[in-house]
Amino acid sequence: MQTLGILGGGQLARMLVEAGVPLGVRFSIVDQVADACAGQLAPLSTVGWDAPEKLEAFAHEVDVATFDFENVPAHTAEWLSARTRVAPNALALATAQDRVLEKTMFRGCGLPTTEFAPVATRAGLDAALAKIGAPAILKTRREGYDGKGQFRLKTAADANAAWAALGMHAATRGLILEAFVPFDYEASVIAVRAASGEFRAWPVTRNWHVNGILSTSLAPTVHGQSIGHAAAAHARAIAEHLDYVGAFTVELFVLGDELLGNEMAPRVHNSGHWTIEGAVTSQFENHVRAVMGMPLGDTAVRFPSCMLNWIGELPDRDKLIALPGVHWHDYGKAPRPGRKVGHATVCASDAATLAKRLEQVGRAVGREAQVAPVIEACRHDHL
Repeated sequence: MQTLGILGGGQLARMLVEAGVPLGVRFSIVDQVADACAGQLAPLSTVGWDAPEKLEAFAHEVDVATFDFENVPAHTAEWLSARTRVAPNALALATAQDRVLEKTMFRGCGLPTTEFAPVATRAGLDAALAKIGAPAILKTRREGYDGKGQFRLKTAADANAAWAALGMHAATRGLILEAFVPFDYEASVIAVRAASGEFRAWPVTRNWHVNGILSTSLAPTVHGQSIGHAAAAHARAIAEHLDYVGAFTVELFVLGDELLGNEMAPRVHNSGHWTIEGAVTSQFENHVRAVMGMPLGDTAVRFPSCMLNWIGELPDRDKLIALPGVHWHDYGKAPRPGRKVGHATVCASDAATLAKRLEQVGRAVGREAQVAPVIEACRHDHL
């Protein structure tokens, strides 16, 4: 029996364990905190990322090492690569950790992006604004996620406020100014590549965010079918460029039939949680298959699905699991504002039934506002 090591012990690692155990895979997890929720399901050790030598025992007990989040230092991945197989590789990790490198790579692979410019100084912000214009978004190049490390400039007059908010990160995390995109909606393509080069992608997922955090995801959609081939082709080009092994996600802005690359997650992703119940093979199972050298599974949709993220605290479980088509996932985390503590996936045989079930969910736990845009999409897209 082979052992898969995971750096990071959050809910993504937890769901990798749930998917991998039936395949006969053992797990060993390391995290910087002792109470990481994946430790409830598999052995967990507490190790800091900046001292890779402390991972020596971990490196020798696992057959492959992977990640459940992308902020593990790339040099740690490089250190591990000399001692065990690592998937995805350090190049993919380093590229996804830096928004400038990431967007430059997207363009090099044929995926357009919004206009952007690196910013190192206050004067550099003015120069970038003169080039890109406003509205624009100033972001940290590194470590920003779930809407953190961002400031929206409505006009160039907001430059002082933007610098006051983020300028202290210029020397450490770096900054990037991006032109604001008047997108129709946000989407993602979740894909997986094996070491052999075998590649598969799930249908395009439509996403809604609240305060920068993913709130709901819907798959498939009619418009998603029209852009699906292009999205999958972009994902494949990126994966081949990086010699990527494992599951990953490319987040996209959709403008009509045009796609713009936003970010890449070199790991399983929140917007792919619907694949657990909604696809023949989930992103988690296919990630385990890919990194462990197994054949990839079918990524076809089983039925239309909507994933609802639970942020801060869980709603009433029993009210929801009493409803048809609702699949409940509790991450085993203590409630905290802004924290992802669980999700539910609602599945149905068709769009009309999915819309009705989402209405029931919204009424049952007072989440009408969360489900409303998805219900509208179901009724207009006719999945």
